[in-house]
Amino acid sequence: MNEDKQAVRLKTPLGEEVLNLKAGDHVLLSGTIYTARDEAHLEMIEDGIPFNPEGAVIYHCGPVIQDNKIIAAGPTTSARMNNICSFLPENGVRAFIGKGGMSDEVSEALRGRGVYLAFTGGCAALAASKMELKGVYFEELGMAEAVWIIEIKDLPLTVAMDSEGGNLYRDVRAVAEEKFSGRF
Repeated sequence: MNEDKQAVRLKTPLGEEVLNLKAGDHVLLSGTIYTARDEAHLEMIEDGIPFNPEGAVIYHCGPVIQDNKIIAAGPTTSARMNNICSFLPENGVRAFIGKGGMSDEVSEALRGRGVYLAFTGGCAALAASKMELKGVYFEELGMAEAVWIIEIKDLPLTVAMDSEGGNLYRDVRAVAEEKFSGRF
């Protein structure tokens, strides 16, 4: 991304505007998002998606909730969901948020449909400061695994995987492999 370029402001539910985003673009996201980790994905596969998935954003996160407030909401490693999330873009989900990237199979599931947005690990308090709790699905799964409904305002994110197969993680890995080839 050109450093002079402003962050793209997006509001959920997302539409086809995400198809214009490129890996490396910066985004400020506002609107409703849903947390989901391993158990929530498995529950949705079995019992259905409890919210309207059209234009939805899934945040790979197990937030800390206290007195109906979000105390911390850092991202979890998205690769944990590689084998259990492709049904979501197929049903209209437009974005995943997490850390560490996802597999080539997930990249293909997002092709022409959506994007993967990276949020920096270790910034759980920053994320929580941009969030307001609105509700919960699958509460019986426990705090970390439930699907929390969260309203966010200007959450800063980076497009790490775009809808055309662009992938910052793959690009950085290729540069590192070339630069350090044979050094170790």
